Amino acid sequence: MGSGRSSASLWPSLPPARSARGRRGSAHPSGRWRPHSSGVKSGVREAADRLAEQVGSVVVGKRQAVDQLLAALLVEGHVLLDDVPGVGKTTLARALARSLDLSFRRIQCTPDLVPSDVTGVSIYDQSTQRFEFRPGPLAANVVLVDEINRATPRAQSSLLEAMQERQVTVDETTHRLPDPFFVIATQNPVELEGTFPLPEAQLDRFLFLLSLGYPDADDEDTILRIHGPATVRAETLDPLFDAAAIARLREEVRRVRIGDAVRRYIVDLTRATRHVDGVELGASPRAALALYRASQAHAAIRGRAYVLPDDVKAQATAVLRHRLFLNADAQMRGRTTPSVITEVLARTPVPAEDAAASAS
Repeated sequence: MGSGRSSASLWPSLPPARSARGRRGSAHPSGRWRPHSSGVKSGVREAADRLAEQVGSVVVGKRQAVDQLLAALLVEGHVLLDDVPGVGKTTLARALARSLDLSFRRIQCTPDLVPSDVTGVSIYDQSTQRFEFRPGPLAANVVLVDEINRATPRAQSSLLEAMQERQVTVDETTHRLPDPFFVIATQNPVELEGTFPLPEAQLDRFLFLLSLGYPDADDEDTILRIHGPATVRAETLDPLFDAAAIARLREEVRRVRIGDAVRRYIVDLTRATRHVDGVELGASPRAALALYRASQAHAAIRGRAYVLPDDVKAQATAVLRHRLFLNADAQMRGRTTPSVITEVLARTPVPAEDAAASAS
């Protein structure tokens, strides 16, 4: 096979659009809700509210996590969920994909997972005397990579190209991935035996590192009330959007303005992480760009067409915590990356909100 060839047509077609029932708002030719074109408030914010309401019917009390997953999708990022088993990570990913009418695949990582299990393989067809590409589970819009730290570094590295370039290369042939393409990976921070910690280059591919946490007492009671009598499955949810609607929402987020003062605030924050006692590796320029885009999405989800310093603060921990690395002495003293970020936020001058808004 020739080197560097590209093939977009070998990926299987995504599932045809399904009809939505009983949806209020603007009518799309497919019957789904679509964002209004009158601005961010009536588009991204309305979409976030509707998505949170529907996903909340199967995953209780996780509005912030739903907003963050939507934010990552809208700025073409990926998410690493770092949490214990049983808090709803898989159900959340399935509910999100179903509500957005996106194809979904799950990869269960184990030490014997090999790259071809993820990317796909080329198989020789004797009838045509040609190699045919059989796509792996990456041939989906939303890919849940469960327990990613149980895969070997070789298998983990097979995700790097896919996450960054939206493509995979098999037998020197490049295959484009579906659009949108969104990776949600999970890892268990407690059970570390037999795991392979993600290297810095892999961690840097994730826009957010999130933890769902345990529900409070009221939410846990609601979970029992909803799921106790009968299992409510994410697959029963109606699709709210389609790929075209997601593309329009992405464009609205890109139009969210960031003034000079807020942009410089992002620069100051990321640079400050490189000069903190105990920090061996601070935030990179890529981290600054990630914080820039995440702040745009945060503002849009809250119905604003401009970014405020509060948007940057709200996203700083999720964007930066997995991009900072502490030296051994700092770890021995009990320092954590979230505490470093809190320290940096406290000591970095914040631009005036009115100036930030007017400059935007």
